Amino acid sequence: MSIPFLDGPTTPILLAPMAGVSDRAFRTLCLEQGADLTYTEMVSAKGLSFANAKTRHLIDVAPAETHVAVQLFGHEPDVMASQAAWVEDALGSRLAYLDVNMGCPARKIVTKGDGSALMKDPDLAAAIVRAIKGAVSCPVTAKFRRGYAEGDETAPAFARQLEAAGVDAVAVHGRFAEQLYRGHADWGVVARVKEAVSVPVVGNGDVRSGADAAALVAQTGCDAVMIGRGAEGNPWVFAEVKGTLAGRVTQKPSLEERLGMARRHARLLAAEEGRNIVRMRRHAMAYLAGLPGAAHARAKLCGCVTVEDFDVVFDALLEEAARHLSAR
Repeated sequence: MSIPFLDGPTTPILLAPMAGVSDRAFRTLCLEQGADLTYTEMVSAKGLSFANAKTRHLIDVAPAETHVAVQLFGHEPDVMASQAAWVEDALGSRLAYLDVNMGCPARKIVTKGDGSALMKDPDLAAAIVRAIKGAVSCPVTAKFRRGYAEGDETAPAFARQLEAAGVDAVAVHGRFAEQLYRGHADWGVVARVKEAVSVPVVGNGDVRSGADAAALVAQTGCDAVMIGRGAEGNPWVFAEVKGTLAGRVTQKPSLEERLGMARRHARLLAAEEGRNIVRMRRHAMAYLAGLPGAAHARAKLCGCVTVEDFDVVFDALLEEAARHLSAR
């Protein structure tokens, strides 16, 4: 099945699904900066099956999202299939495709047999793909890692088995599950998966700039680039990547622009969730990374709850930056 987002004349740039990060507010900002498609945070199929309101909230679509990809995690083919059908019915034409999480290395996910644990049981992983394909009409994709055990690369063979089961595209992160996020992503595995299958392949891992994205495409021939942690506190990375791939030079955001984006992010979250926006703490720390006074500000962020609390910290940073300039 063709996936329009992966078949265009230019290389699509995708925002990866990230638990606790890729909420509606963040996805909105990334779309404004040029992301071609965003993924929801990973969603528990089991949680959806219990009609859990908190879980169902994760598939709410932002106003700016004409299309969104939804990533499900779980290990029971029948539950995955039934909840995939529910998601397709709930989102209708706004659902770009359904993705199956086969790469999350978090202990609490893996110990239940979900996420990257599926790489240890490729037959079950293939059964999940077949079950979902039989339950929905939209494309079905899968995201996985180089392999589960460190040093044991299984991704190319794993990808071939998923392709035989009917998967429409795959995304590959260049680390082993046992690595978590240590070391460097091996982009070579993206190229090897690309050689192993005929479906589109999305490259993922350690893309933090336009130069990184261009190198990933050049080295692997991947059909799309997925950016995860490199977008945290840096939605401008999508504009930078688009510029680099088009041969343009883009400017890094100024201090004022970074803090302005952080303030807007906080207000978008507050509009979604009310006055308590504790989840903004992680976002704010990412926006502040590398700024003068950031280390001191991070301690204060741990006590922030409301938009006003975050504004106080951002105002203090601007004042400190002004003092640095005047002291030169």
